[in-house]
Amino acid sequence: MQRISILGSTGSVGKSTLDVVSRHPRKFKIVALTANTNSVEMIQQARTHKPERVVMRCPESAESVRRELERDGFEHILVEEGSQSIVGVSESCDTIMSAIVGAAGLVPTLEAVKAGKRVLIANKEPLVMTGRLFMDEAKKSGATLLPIDSEHNAIFQCLPENGTHQGVRKLHLTASGGPFLGTQWADLSDMTPEQACAHPNWSMGRKISVDSATMMNKGLELIEASALFDIPADRIDVVMHPQSIIHSMVEYIDGSFLAQLGAPDMKIPIAHALTWPERIESGAATLNISDIARLDFSKPDMVNMPCLALARWAAEQGGALPIALNAANEVAVESFLARKIRFTDIPKVIECSMKELATERVSDLASVLNIDNEARMVASRALDLLD
Repeated sequence: MQRISILGSTGSVGKSTLDVVSRHPRKFKIVALTANTNSVEMIQQARTHKPERVVMRCPESAESVRRELERDGFEHILVEEGSQSIVGVSESCDTIMSAIVGAAGLVPTLEAVKAGKRVLIANKEPLVMTGRLFMDEAKKSGATLLPIDSEHNAIFQCLPENGTHQGVRKLHLTASGGPFLGTQWADLSDMTPEQACAHPNWSMGRKISVDSATMMNKGLELIEASALFDIPADRIDVVMHPQSIIHSMVEYIDGSFLAQLGAPDMKIPIAHALTWPERIESGAATLNISDIARLDFSKPDMVNMPCLALARWAAEQGGALPIALNAANEVAVESFLARKIRFTDIPKVIECSMKELATERVSDLASVLNIDNEARMVASRALDLLD
C-alpha cells in the first residue's frame, strides 16, 4: 500500500488525486494533506480521508481546522501550520503529489526529491525555476519523477521505455488555445477574469486558467519539458489543437509520431502516475473515438500570443530568464484577477522583469530564490507604471 502525501490538496489537482485514490482503498493510504488557506475544504477532506497529518500554511486556517476536527472527535490527526511544516511532510510517506500552484511549491517539492521519494509533479514551477539543479538532485537521491501535466505525462508515455531519447527528433506539446483562440491580442484588452477563466475544455484553478488564456501555461510547459526530458527547447514545438484530445506527441527520426489520446480529465495522468508502470481505473470518462468528427491542428500565432513568445525566449536563453518570467507572471496574473490591470498588460509586466534581470547568474537554490524575489519587486514597480 502506497503512503501518499498531497501538497496542495484543496486545489483542482489535489481534489482529483483524492478522487482517484478513493476508488482504490486497498492500494493507497493518505498520510498527509497540505493547503494554504482553504480550511472549509480541508476539514471535509480530513473527515473523509483521515490522514495522519494536516498542514495549513496560514496559522488562522490551521487553528480553524484543528478546532473543527477536535470537535468531531479526530484528535488523532496532527494539525500543523507554516511553510516549514509543509516542507517536512515528505518524511512520512512513499509518494508525494506536488500540486501547490506557483513558486510556493518549489522548496517542498525539492525536499521531496532530495529525500528520494516518488514525486508526482503537477506544478510546473520547480522545474521552470531550477531546471538542471532540480534534475541533478533527483539523480543524486534516486528519486522517481513522474509528470502529471497532461502534456508531459503524454510525452512520458510516448518516449522509449528504456528512458533514453534514442531516435527522438522532436517533442510536440499540444495547446487548446484557451477561451480566446483566434482572437487578435489587441481585441482582448477589456477581457474580465471571468472570461479568461472560462476554459472550453479543462476545469482548472483561476491562476492556471488565466495562464491558459494568455498561453503562458504552454510556455511554462515548454520550459519544464526541456528540463524534465533533457531536450533542447529548439527541439520542442507547440501545436494548437482546440479539441484537447491528443495531449502531446513524440516525433521519431524514422517519421513515426507517437501520440497519447484521452478525454480532457486530469484523473487520467494522475492514475497513470500513481501506479506506474501498472494501470488502474481512473474514474474519467472513456473517450469514444467514433464520436470525434475531426481533429484540428495549426501553428501558434506568436504575434497574438506574446506570453508564449516570452516563454520561448526564456526557454532558449535559460539562466535567470525562466525564473523572472515565472515570478513576474505570478505577480501580473494576481493583479489581473484582482481587476487592477488589463488582460493585455500581463506580458508588459513580464517583459520588464525579464529584461532587467536577464544577466543575473544562477548557481544554486539561494540564487534562484533571490532572482525570484527581485523579479517580483521589478514586476510590482512595473504595475505602477502602466497606463
